[in-house]
Amino acid sequence: MKSFLSNKIFNFIFNLTIVILICLNLLLFGPRLVGYKVFSVLSGSMEPTYHTGSIIYVKESDYRSFKEGDVITFSISDNMVATHRIVKVVQDEDNPYTVKYCTKGDANDTEDGSLVNCIDVVGKPVFTIPYLGYIAVYMKKYLGVFLIIMIISSIVSSIFLHKNNMFIKK
Repeated sequence: MKSFLSNKIFNFIFNLTIVILICLNLLLFGPRLVGYKVFSVLSGSMEPTYHTGSIIYVKESDYRSFKEGDVITFSISDNMVATHRIVKVVQDEDNPYTVKYCTKGDANDTEDGSLVNCIDVVGKPVFTIPYLGYIAVYMKKYLGVFLIIMIISSIVSSIFLHKNNMFIKK
């Protein structure tokens, strides 16, 4: 009876762990398969629209469709993006095909220091999931990778030991 109960508990915990890992992978990597880019919100500049620690899913959009009040995600550098609201659309005087955007974070008191060129726009945020960004950022760090490897190896080891009845019984 005790063995039966321990098997049930083990199976429940194992299945729950697998479901959680599958869901996390689907939420973090699945949208990329259908054209979304996934970013973690690292600051509170867009509170309360996008909370720190959230994940935002960004869809590429035509820069000509953006207008004042829209939220856009844009490149600041090779490794950094920002998501802010457009407060003004500015036509480039030198090139009529180029548009620039004056942006501002919802929680910021002032507009951003420089205009965003239309070629730097990644897209428009479509939806967000709170707190998932903390997990995504953690998984990118060495400790997160190590933890994921340890969890997976523990599960595989547990399956092997469980299937071969190698648990030590007292």
